[in-house]
Amino acid sequence: MKKALLFIALVMMGAIAAQAQGGGMQRRTPEERLKMTKEKLADLKLDASQTEKSDAVFLDFFKAQNKIFEDMRAGGGQPDRSAMREKFQKLAEERDEKLKGIFTADQFKKWKDDIEPSLRPQRRNGGGGGNN
Repeated sequence: MKKALLFIALVMMGAIAAQAQGGGMQRRTPEERLKMTKEKLADLKLDASQTEKSDAVFLDFFKAQNKIFEDMRAGGGQPDRSAMREKFQKLAEERDEKLKGIFTADQFKKWKDDIEPSLRPQRRNGGGGGNN
């Protein structure tokens, strides 16, 4: 649960930081994000059926994330971080429930422990205090 909250907070901070830096050109499409995710999933050695099903789950997840970001930007003003966190957490939980039905137990564990954390946005300046 704590990992999920941390993941959501990191995703939100990464999106806000990208937006603050004029990140409109840095945002990736859901299809680009799926491609990056598939590269990381190679370690799971998914069969064709698992690949097809997980691709659909991830693409739906990324499109839903984009919708939340679009709604946030369209709303103007200061976003309600608590509400956003809840939406992202719910979205990630739904994705993981679907993935549990596709991946083996070992594959899902590797996804949660190794792959998912590696997909989180990383700060380029060392992740410090943010006074740049």
